Amino acid sequence: MNGPIVVGYDGSAESIAALRWATAEAGRSGLPLELVQAWPWPKHHVLGGEDADHWVRQQLAEQESAVRAEAGDVAVGSRLVPDRPATVLTAAAEKASVLVLGSRGLSTLRGFLVGSVSQEVLAHAACPVVLVRTAGASPEAAADPAGGSAGSGRRAVALALDLRHSCAEVISFAFRAAQQREAPLRVLHAAGPPAGSEYMAFDAIAAISADLSSAEETALAEAIEPWRARYPDVEVTASVVPGSAAHAVVEAVSGDVDLLVVGRHDRRVTLGAHIGPVAHAAIHHVTCPVAVVPYR
Repeated sequence: MNGPIVVGYDGSAESIAALRWATAEAGRSGLPLELVQAWPWPKHHVLGGEDADHWVRQQLAEQESAVRAEAGDVAVGSRLVPDRPATVLTAAAEKASVLVLGSRGLSTLRGFLVGSVSQEVLAHAACPVVLVRTAGASPEAAADPAGGSAGSGRRAVALALDLRHSCAEVISFAFRAAQQREAPLRVLHAAGPPAGSEYMAFDAIAAISADLSSAEETALAEAIEPWRARYPDVEVTASVVPGSAAHAVVEAVSGDVDLLVVGRHDRRVTLGAHIGPVAHAAIHHVTCPVAVVPYR
């Protein structure tokens, strides 16, 4: 991870929340910070395009200066790119260490509103993408997006781990995030009932589930043991949670989690927004920032 931390910026409240988080992350990691704004129309295609282009560039330059004044030793830069936002951000992710995007507040169905641009970028970005909630979007999300909270003392990093895949990139990201924050790491692995158990007697289901749970706990411990050795200063707890992965992860992430890390199997799809059920559930229903990390 030597590339910059890139934040998608457009002046909205969502992008301001993302910028605050990204600035704090750049300070923790020692990486440069880059604000990237897409300008979807060539100026000669828009009435008054020259003036609008100048105004947007001026606003971006002012925001860059303000961030640089507050960011200490962090190197700060910005770019305005004349293209579709999803195209610009996906291209920026090719050379970024982390791409940070903002998300709107809760809808009437108690789900976060993730725009089409964010969903497209999440499905195609080559680097980890962190989705940051607008501060104050809900009582649970009243934390400072940069980390910490107004009263709850958010500290932990949570990792949703799928043992069916070898996803070193996801585990590495989570351990490094915990180390940089000097925070404990909670590793969660979901284990549902065995296939066909709906046709079995309750006693048989309980016995098989107990055996499977024990086996899953052993496999989970073995999977993270090398990472414990690599990051000896990170306090780690690992647990197997019952139920489907998507539901279990959302339910298991409590209010003191500062960052949830989930994986996305990088299939390099060309159409659609295929990010997997766990990542999909997390970005729509978990209140803390969510890092979606691609793995092969």
